[in-house]
Amino acid sequence: MSQQLAQLGEWRNARGQLKDMAARTLLLKLEQRGWITLPPRRQTPSNRMRHKQMPELHVPPTSLPICEPLAALLPLIITEVSTPAGASQRPLFEALLHCHHYLSYRSTVGENLQYLVCDPQCRPLACLLFGAAAWQCADRDRYIGWDRRTRSQNLHRLTNNTRFLILPWVQVRLLASHVLSRISRRLSRDWRHKYGHPIDLLETFVERDRFRGTAYRAANWVRVGQTKGRTRQDRPDGTWQQAPVKDIYLYPLHSCFRQRLQGDPIQPTPS
Repeated sequence: MSQQLAQLGEWRNARGQLKDMAARTLLLKLEQRGWITLPPRRQTPSNRMRHKQMPELHVPPTSLPICEPLAALLPLIITEVSTPAGASQRPLFEALLHCHHYLSYRSTVGENLQYLVCDPQCRPLACLLFGAAAWQCADRDRYIGWDRRTRSQNLHRLTNNTRFLILPWVQVRLLASHVLSRISRRLSRDWRHKYGHPIDLLETFVERDRFRGTAYRAANWVRVGQTKGRTRQDRPDGTWQQAPVKDIYLYPLHSCFRQRLQGDPIQPTPS
């Protein structure tokens, strides 16, 4: 059913593949709201992610502190580990996030990029995960100038920095903002190489009671508002699950990002 729905709506990604999982999610939400009745399941799919075993961490949990000046750690080695070229370092990336990020980590679905940052001695310093953007966010959408229809057409050109970890034993001034700046320069190119389309805008949500967003502001991300303290999943009765209020930060990757995200033609610059 989900495949037929995707075919009828011509829901395809930039590589022409049917958005089967997006269609399944839509069908389940319609059923939760009582708008349709799906046929009984023929079988219960196993949740392989629920039972996924995290790889053993090869870095001791109490590594020696890294306190050198940033200049002493350059040039940084930044590896995108979700593609075959960087796959050998993906277990380390996953284990570091799982053990040391306050939200932990088990898996990610949909389009995503995963970066492991090391110094020239191959000591891991940071991990960053970019995945699906929030479906709707009032202050973000107002900043872009989106209506519902345009957002649904162009949301794939945003990505959310869902995890950013500087390892606990790494205490290097300016490292976080430097890493954000380095990755922002390459992310759209990496995304196009993996998925066939570029990214025009980065977003992230920073818990106000836990962090101040200093690294993002230092890397020229713009705070555009805050969330309403609700999760992205609504309940069948129309209520929302409470969540921490978060500051919304955005980082444009193109000077004409609004025109691109609104689908407007970009006028050439007069010679």
